[in-house]
Amino acid sequence: MSGFNLIDVEGGSPLKMWTRNVHIEDTAIEQMKNVARLPVIHKHVAAMPDCHWGMGATVGSVIPTKQAIIPAAVGVDIGCGMMAWQLTLNARDLPDNLSKIRSDIERAVPHGFVSAKGRARKGGWEIVPNSVSSRWRELAERYRLIVEKHPRISHKAPSHQLGSLGTGNHFIEVCLDENDAVWVMLHSGSRGPGNVIGRYFIELAKRDMGHHISNLPDENLAYLNEGTEHFDDYVEALNWAQDYAWENRQAMMDAVLRVLRQHLKRFKIGDMAVNCHHNYATIETHYGEDVWVTRKGAVRARKGDLGIIPGSMGTGSFIVRGKGNAESFCSCSHGAGRTMSRSQAKQQITLKDHREATKGIECRKDKDVLDESPAAYKDISSVIAAQTDLIEVVHHLRQVVNVKG
Repeated sequence: MSGFNLIDVEGGSPLKMWTRNVHIEDTAIEQMKNVARLPVIHKHVAAMPDCHWGMGATVGSVIPTKQAIIPAAVGVDIGCGMMAWQLTLNARDLPDNLSKIRSDIERAVPHGFVSAKGRARKGGWEIVPNSVSSRWRELAERYRLIVEKHPRISHKAPSHQLGSLGTGNHFIEVCLDENDAVWVMLHSGSRGPGNVIGRYFIELAKRDMGHHISNLPDENLAYLNEGTEHFDDYVEALNWAQDYAWENRQAMMDAVLRVLRQHLKRFKIGDMAVNCHHNYATIETHYGEDVWVTRKGAVRARKGDLGIIPGSMGTGSFIVRGKGNAESFCSCSHGAGRTMSRSQAKQQITLKDHREATKGIECRKDKDVLDESPAAYKDISSVIAAQTDLIEVVHHLRQVVNVKG
């Protein structure tokens, strides 16, 4: 028996959904059907078990397209993804009280929209440190050329957000695996510069489709065709934003490790290091054809690929190895997936609920993180169980420190 449910879409390509025993809201299914009705879809659309309604396209979907990309399917958090490094430390090397480690990480990595005079402004650097400046130099010239062509893409201070966490579901964690080995894990993307690029090309795709946009099931699914100037410009900007996101995670990891070296005995990087996007587009070969694959909240899981599937700030995460399932376009889920909107979570989850769900974890316990409380997310065990033909679990991590944006 296959691991997916098949939905035939009238006037479109099929949906293959790895969602057994996981609730998916009707609006998400309808949204994926709209994507499947586009004429540029290659073979089918794949839905991961964490899928839920999203802006533009469904979060937790894999969208293969022929000679076209849908900018709204990639979204505005271009290159968002995860990073996890195993360290040569054990649980017994950590202090009993982890609050100082958390507060020092919060000081070392700009996050949220909090301003700290002399260091951070709105979640970014007031003065960019040398370690970040060197990373920016590798990106600066490409960015200048992109902005020269499309001045509206220009972000006022792109280097000032490199190495910063952001808000929402982005986080930094210190974790322990099943053998009590210590890991550092974090989640972020291309920050403000990627957001501007995403929003700009979403509107440009709508404009380029002109009167043809009325033929689309949703105007947000406007796409750019290969061979057009704006397609090439988008791919250039997209690749730059994905590289920025990669460097952003590397810079934050460096900062967190510096903090840990101040608090803990000498250590090295262990045997495993994972860095993977889960909001991006790239060209791949599937079913004998080169196509664009957009993973909107999904991780590439070719045979042997390592990936990260986080649960929530109270339920831990999984390091997984891909099985290379061709029918999922070699993909797996990128997390547990939301079961409540942010506004719902803030209305329904109490501070008492949140504190109970995060008991034993050094993290924020205030009302401003209720939308990220574990109850706002699907059961991660069910999400993992629904995709056993896509991935195998390598490690189960449980967080002991969590830093939220």
